[in-house]
Amino acid sequence: MSSKNKDTLASTTLRAVLAEVYAADKASKDEKVSSSAILSILRKAATRRTESASQFAAAERPDLADKELREANLLSGFLPPMLSEAEIDSHLSKILAQLPSGEKPGMIFKEFYTVIDKSTVDPALVKKRLDVLLNP
Repeated sequence: MSSKNKDTLASTTLRAVLAEVYAADKASKDEKVSSSAILSILRKAATRRTESASQFAAAERPDLADKELREANLLSGFLPPMLSEAEIDSHLSKILAQLPSGEKPGMIFKEFYTVIDKSTVDPALVKKRLDVLLNP
């Protein structure tokens, strides 16, 4: 794809992320890392690049900030959308309705993540939404 079109930004970015995936494969006790783990690697790589772009922009380096943003956008194109607050609330509400009242948050999170792939949500947002639902 990118090598034929001489898109060096794309090929360099994808090679860097593939290296992270291969390193995770080698470090894994299982044969291969799961697709969920690969999505997490991609999401973290995109986030790192977005954060770097902010730092470069603050340091008045728009050329480097633009490069990092283009890389983050490229990687984001491979990711499924994150669940919205409403979708998270819906799943948490269903779980809360099924569990006995007064259940510990740890059990609620465990149930939530058996239904929802962790790579499709922001864990901090899930915690925040659970706090809101438990303490209206």
